[in-house]
Amino acid sequence: MSVAHEALIRRFYDAFARRDAEAMSACYHTDARFSDPAFPSLKGAEIGDMWRMLCSRAQQFSLEYSNVSASGDRGSAHWEPRYLFSKTGRVVHNIIDAQFRFADGLIIEHTDMFDFWRWSRQALGPPGWLLGWSGFMRNKVQAEAAKGLRAFRGKGS
Repeated sequence: MSVAHEALIRRFYDAFARRDAEAMSACYHTDARFSDPAFPSLKGAEIGDMWRMLCSRAQQFSLEYSNVSASGDRGSAHWEPRYLFSKTGRVVHNIIDAQFRFADGLIIEHTDMFDFWRWSRQALGPPGWLLGWSGFMRNKVQAEAAKGLRAFRGKGS
């Protein structure tokens, strides 16, 4: 199954590079869970909607991925998106390590890990430099991300 899971990870990131949120969403199990520093606890359809929102808003976006591996029901990858953060107009180059767990040939758990302070310095500028290390800033970014996703989902997207 490792080969099939590696192929699923590659299919996911190839779709992401094309900003094809529908193809990305199709890689997830209906009971999937997703977590990263901005969206710490998404479930099921929320995950696809997050990708739809992010892909639809992406500007100056590119993505490279590497180190795809899978063994048993677990997998991992390294990926680096570059994009314009729309709230500030600042360019971001994020460095992310992903961990996956699979069920029924699909992603059931997906955790993305990255240095939040590094991200916040790029995305937010001076406020990120000053407060990006703090729980206050992380909580603020998470609240804004959740608010944006709720608004996006409310539009029927």
